Amino acid sequence: MVILDRINHVIKKNTRKWLKKPMHISDYLLGIDGITFLDATTREDALSCLVDLFVKNGKVESRSFLYEAILKREKIASTGIGMNVAIPHAKTPLYPEFSMVLGMQKQGIAWDSLDGSLVKIIFMIIGPDNRQTECLRLLSKLTEVIKNEELRTQMFHADSSASIWRLLKDY
Repeated sequence: MVILDRINHVIKKNTRKWLKKPMHISDYLLGIDGITFLDATTREDALSCLVDLFVKNGKVESRSFLYEAILKREKIASTGIGMNVAIPHAKTPLYPEFSMVLGMQKQGIAWDSLDGSLVKIIFMIIGPDNRQTECLRLLSKLTEVIKNEELRTQMFHADSSASIWRLLKDY
C-alpha cells in the first residue's frame, strides 16, 4: 500500500502536465490475446508464461533477453505489491513503446509480496527506459484498478480473457 500511495503522490503532484491526454489501461494491454489464465505454480514459471505472451503478440524479438531483464528487476525487489497483485516490469531501449500483458492465477503464487499475500493478478509491463513520466502514469492507472476491491473481486471470479478485457477496457 505504501508503494501505491507514493506513486499516487507523485502523480497528483504532476497532474497538470498529464491532463492533456487521458490514459487508459486498454491502450497498453494487448487486448484479449494479452490476457491469460496461468497454470504456473512458481513466480519464475508465471513470469516465463507472460514473457511468452509478448513473444506471441510480436512485441518482443528476444524472449531470453526479456525474461532475464524481468528476473533481474525482480531480484532488486519483489514486484508483489500486495492485495494479491504483482507488477513485474522491464524498461530498456529495445522496447520503443509501453505494452502490458495480464496473467491470472486463481490459487495464487508465493511472490514475496509486501503484505505476504499470494499473487493472483500479474500485470507485466515492458517499455522504454527514457519515458519515466509515461511509466508513472501507467502505474497510477493500475493503482486505480488495484485499489478497486469490487473490480479485483470481479477479476478473481472471471472465467475468460474476454470477461477480464470487458472489465478493464474502460479503465
